[in-house]
Amino acid sequence: MAAEPHIADDPRTRLALFDFAFENAPIGIALVDLEGRIVRGNAAFAKLLGLPVAEILGMHFKEFTHPDDIEADLILFKQVLQGRRDGYTIEKRYVRPFGDIVHVLIHIAAMRDAHGKVVRFISQIEDITRHKEHERQLAERAAQLELALEAIRGGFWQMDILTGKFETSDRLAQFIGGPTAARLDLECYVNRVNVNDGAQADLTPLIAGEIDQNVAEYRLDTIHGERWMRCDRRLLRDSEGRPLKIVGMAIDFTEERRRIEMLEETARTDALTGLLNRRGLSIAFATLQSADGFVVLALDLDGFKKVNDVHGHAMGDIVLQTAATRLTSAVRENDLVARIGGDEFVVVIAGSRVTGEAAAKRIMERMREPIPIGGNIAEVRTSIGGTWSSSKRDISELINEADALLYDAKAAGKDAMRF
Repeated sequence: MAAEPHIADDPRTRLALFDFAFENAPIGIALVDLEGRIVRGNAAFAKLLGLPVAEILGMHFKEFTHPDDIEADLILFKQVLQGRRDGYTIEKRYVRPFGDIVHVLIHIAAMRDAHGKVVRFISQIEDITRHKEHERQLAERAAQLELALEAIRGGFWQMDILTGKFETSDRLAQFIGGPTAARLDLECYVNRVNVNDGAQADLTPLIAGEIDQNVAEYRLDTIHGERWMRCDRRLLRDSEGRPLKIVGMAIDFTEERRRIEMLEETARTDALTGLLNRRGLSIAFATLQSADGFVVLALDLDGFKKVNDVHGHAMGDIVLQTAATRLTSAVRENDLVARIGGDEFVVVIAGSRVTGEAAAKRIMERMREPIPIGGNIAEVRTSIGGTWSSSKRDISELINEADALLYDAKAAGKDAMRF
């Protein structure tokens, strides 16, 4: 008994199946003749062109292809006709009737007769406009990032926690070692970190997953010398929440740090004399050490007002600067000298009462020397009130006590000391 023929062997059935797949395919499908004209197209293809199905029949593909993409398409099309290839895949742009652009990916295959002669082309067309837009956005972001990296000094690094592999980017390696430097591993990078900043650069909390992000500041030895780096480090985790990778962005902020240090220094010092100001004195006193107690001397300049009245404030500034120099020269390097306003100064001596009294006497002797101002001489003296404390008390209280004694000294006739 002969086997019943399979339903798909029936030509009419095969044609019906082809027609169904052709018309209902989710992507564009078109049959093209040997001249490049549309013989048949499905609804998805017509939608890509922005035209009714009936209007696309007989159109040459050049009519809706972007002018800049026609030549490349024609070259491949002719190569198939010449038997040099069986088909090709190409990205190009369609131009719709109102001028909007559709990016497409086309797969073209030759359809041959029983003798191998090309009789038609079948094209499958995918809309990749959204994909191209994503590519454009990524390219823009990459370009912006590249510009940003060119504007900064530093670069990226990353560390695979599972393997322990650490590697800098080329840009960071070149910032550290010069234009021909190779990427640095962890050991080479850590060896460039200042030994006093090792704790700041430590990655242990991130590796252990204790934190997900932190910012470290440390000094790094580079081809430009030792530079302060600010490094933003972030932990990436796997789907189970386990630490997977650490990425870091290290940026040279040396100049910014120096500006901050200068501002801090300015905030602690008197602009005219370079001595400590009241805030700087409080900060410095907090760290001053002495087993013999502390002496605080409050003093002002006798006769300073007359200098300002007679010679002007410019000459007064010279007197203040000279006084600052003489005060500093009369005490030890670790003692504190501050200008707290006008012609008022405070000196803090780390030591005994005897040491403080000796320093006060030296100051009075040096301030009795005439001060040259322009072509004239200023005769300026100083009065001093001093207090000694065996322990470190609040600096403001000690200054107030010394101030009260200063007024006693001035009331006694000036150029005097009360301790």
